[in-house]
Amino acid sequence: YIGALGARVICDNIPGLVNKQRQLCQRYPDIMQSVGEGAKEWIRECQHQFRHHRWNCSTLDRDHTVFGRVMLRSSREAAFVYAISSAGVVYAITRACSQGDLKACSCDPLKRGRSKDERGEFDWGGCSDNINYGIRFAKAFVDAKEKKVKDARALMNLHNNRCGRMAVKRFLKLECKCHGVSGSCTLRTCWLAMSDFRKTGDYLRKKYNGAIQVTMNQDGTGFTVANKNFRKPTKTDLVYFENSPDYCVMDKSAGSLGTAGRVCNKMSRGTDGCEVMCCGRGYDTTRVTRITKCECKFHWCCAVRCKECEDTVDVHTCKAPKRAEWLDQT
Repeated sequence: YIGALGARVICDNIPGLVNKQRQLCQRYPDIMQSVGEGAKEWIRECQHQFRHHRWNCSTLDRDHTVFGRVMLRSSREAAFVYAISSAGVVYAITRACSQGDLKACSCDPLKRGRSKDERGEFDWGGCSDNINYGIRFAKAFVDAKEKKVKDARALMNLHNNRCGRMAVKRFLKLECKCHGVSGSCTLRTCWLAMSDFRKTGDYLRKKYNGAIQVTMNQDGTGFTVANKNFRKPTKTDLVYFENSPDYCVMDKSAGSLGTAGRVCNKMSRGTDGCEVMCCGRGYDTTRVTRITKCECKFHWCCAVRCKECEDTVDVHTCKAPKRAEWLDQT
């Protein structure tokens, strides 16, 4: 698609890019294509991680910020989005390098010769994921926007971007193949591979839960903790400045879509429970008939035959706020 239309035309029409990003886009159109595909993946991951929360990482069509006004507030949600998107760019580029889709990179050139781990010596072989290239390009491309402005929010974004990039590297794993008589492993060939992106998502989600509220230090070069009882943030902690809205009712200025109509779990006491999700407004119950596959049997050789079963379940959805209460917020 990019090849057909010309990189310059495409890159000039992507909203929200700064000059350096536009230049990188024009120079590496194949990498930008990988980044675009990676974006779908990290947005899906964000929505998976927050599927049971009032803020469920909802996206807006025809909005180049993807998440709308939620991103204007320096909240822990914004911190998570910056980290997971940065991680997604690293992941997409590194994978494309290994698959041979990009002109600028391939497998990790440093993984050659012999090495050793706790099981003994092995030979580098196969295709090690070139994570360092992915991190370098993601840093240059994603951070370019924040480096244009030297304010507190830019520093927060840079910090969280780095957390995301490093999270992918954290889950590199050594994969090996055994050689020798009947797989006796007298010789091993190994390569480094990224883990499934879900691991990065789970890790960053934990970091979101433990994110640290900070303020700028006196000389504007770094952070100090907002609450002196908390520990100082490390390089692997997500940081944020402002408390989040409660996301209970629609509030366009805060980017909150509210929870009216969201499905909740009547039996749960957690964030997906009707009490929490519906913010005490109560819920409506609808009886729904679902058809599912059941009594599946395996037939030799290669077929599985199932019956269709009808199943009637109650679906609970959050009530909308009363009109007056809703008007106060918009």
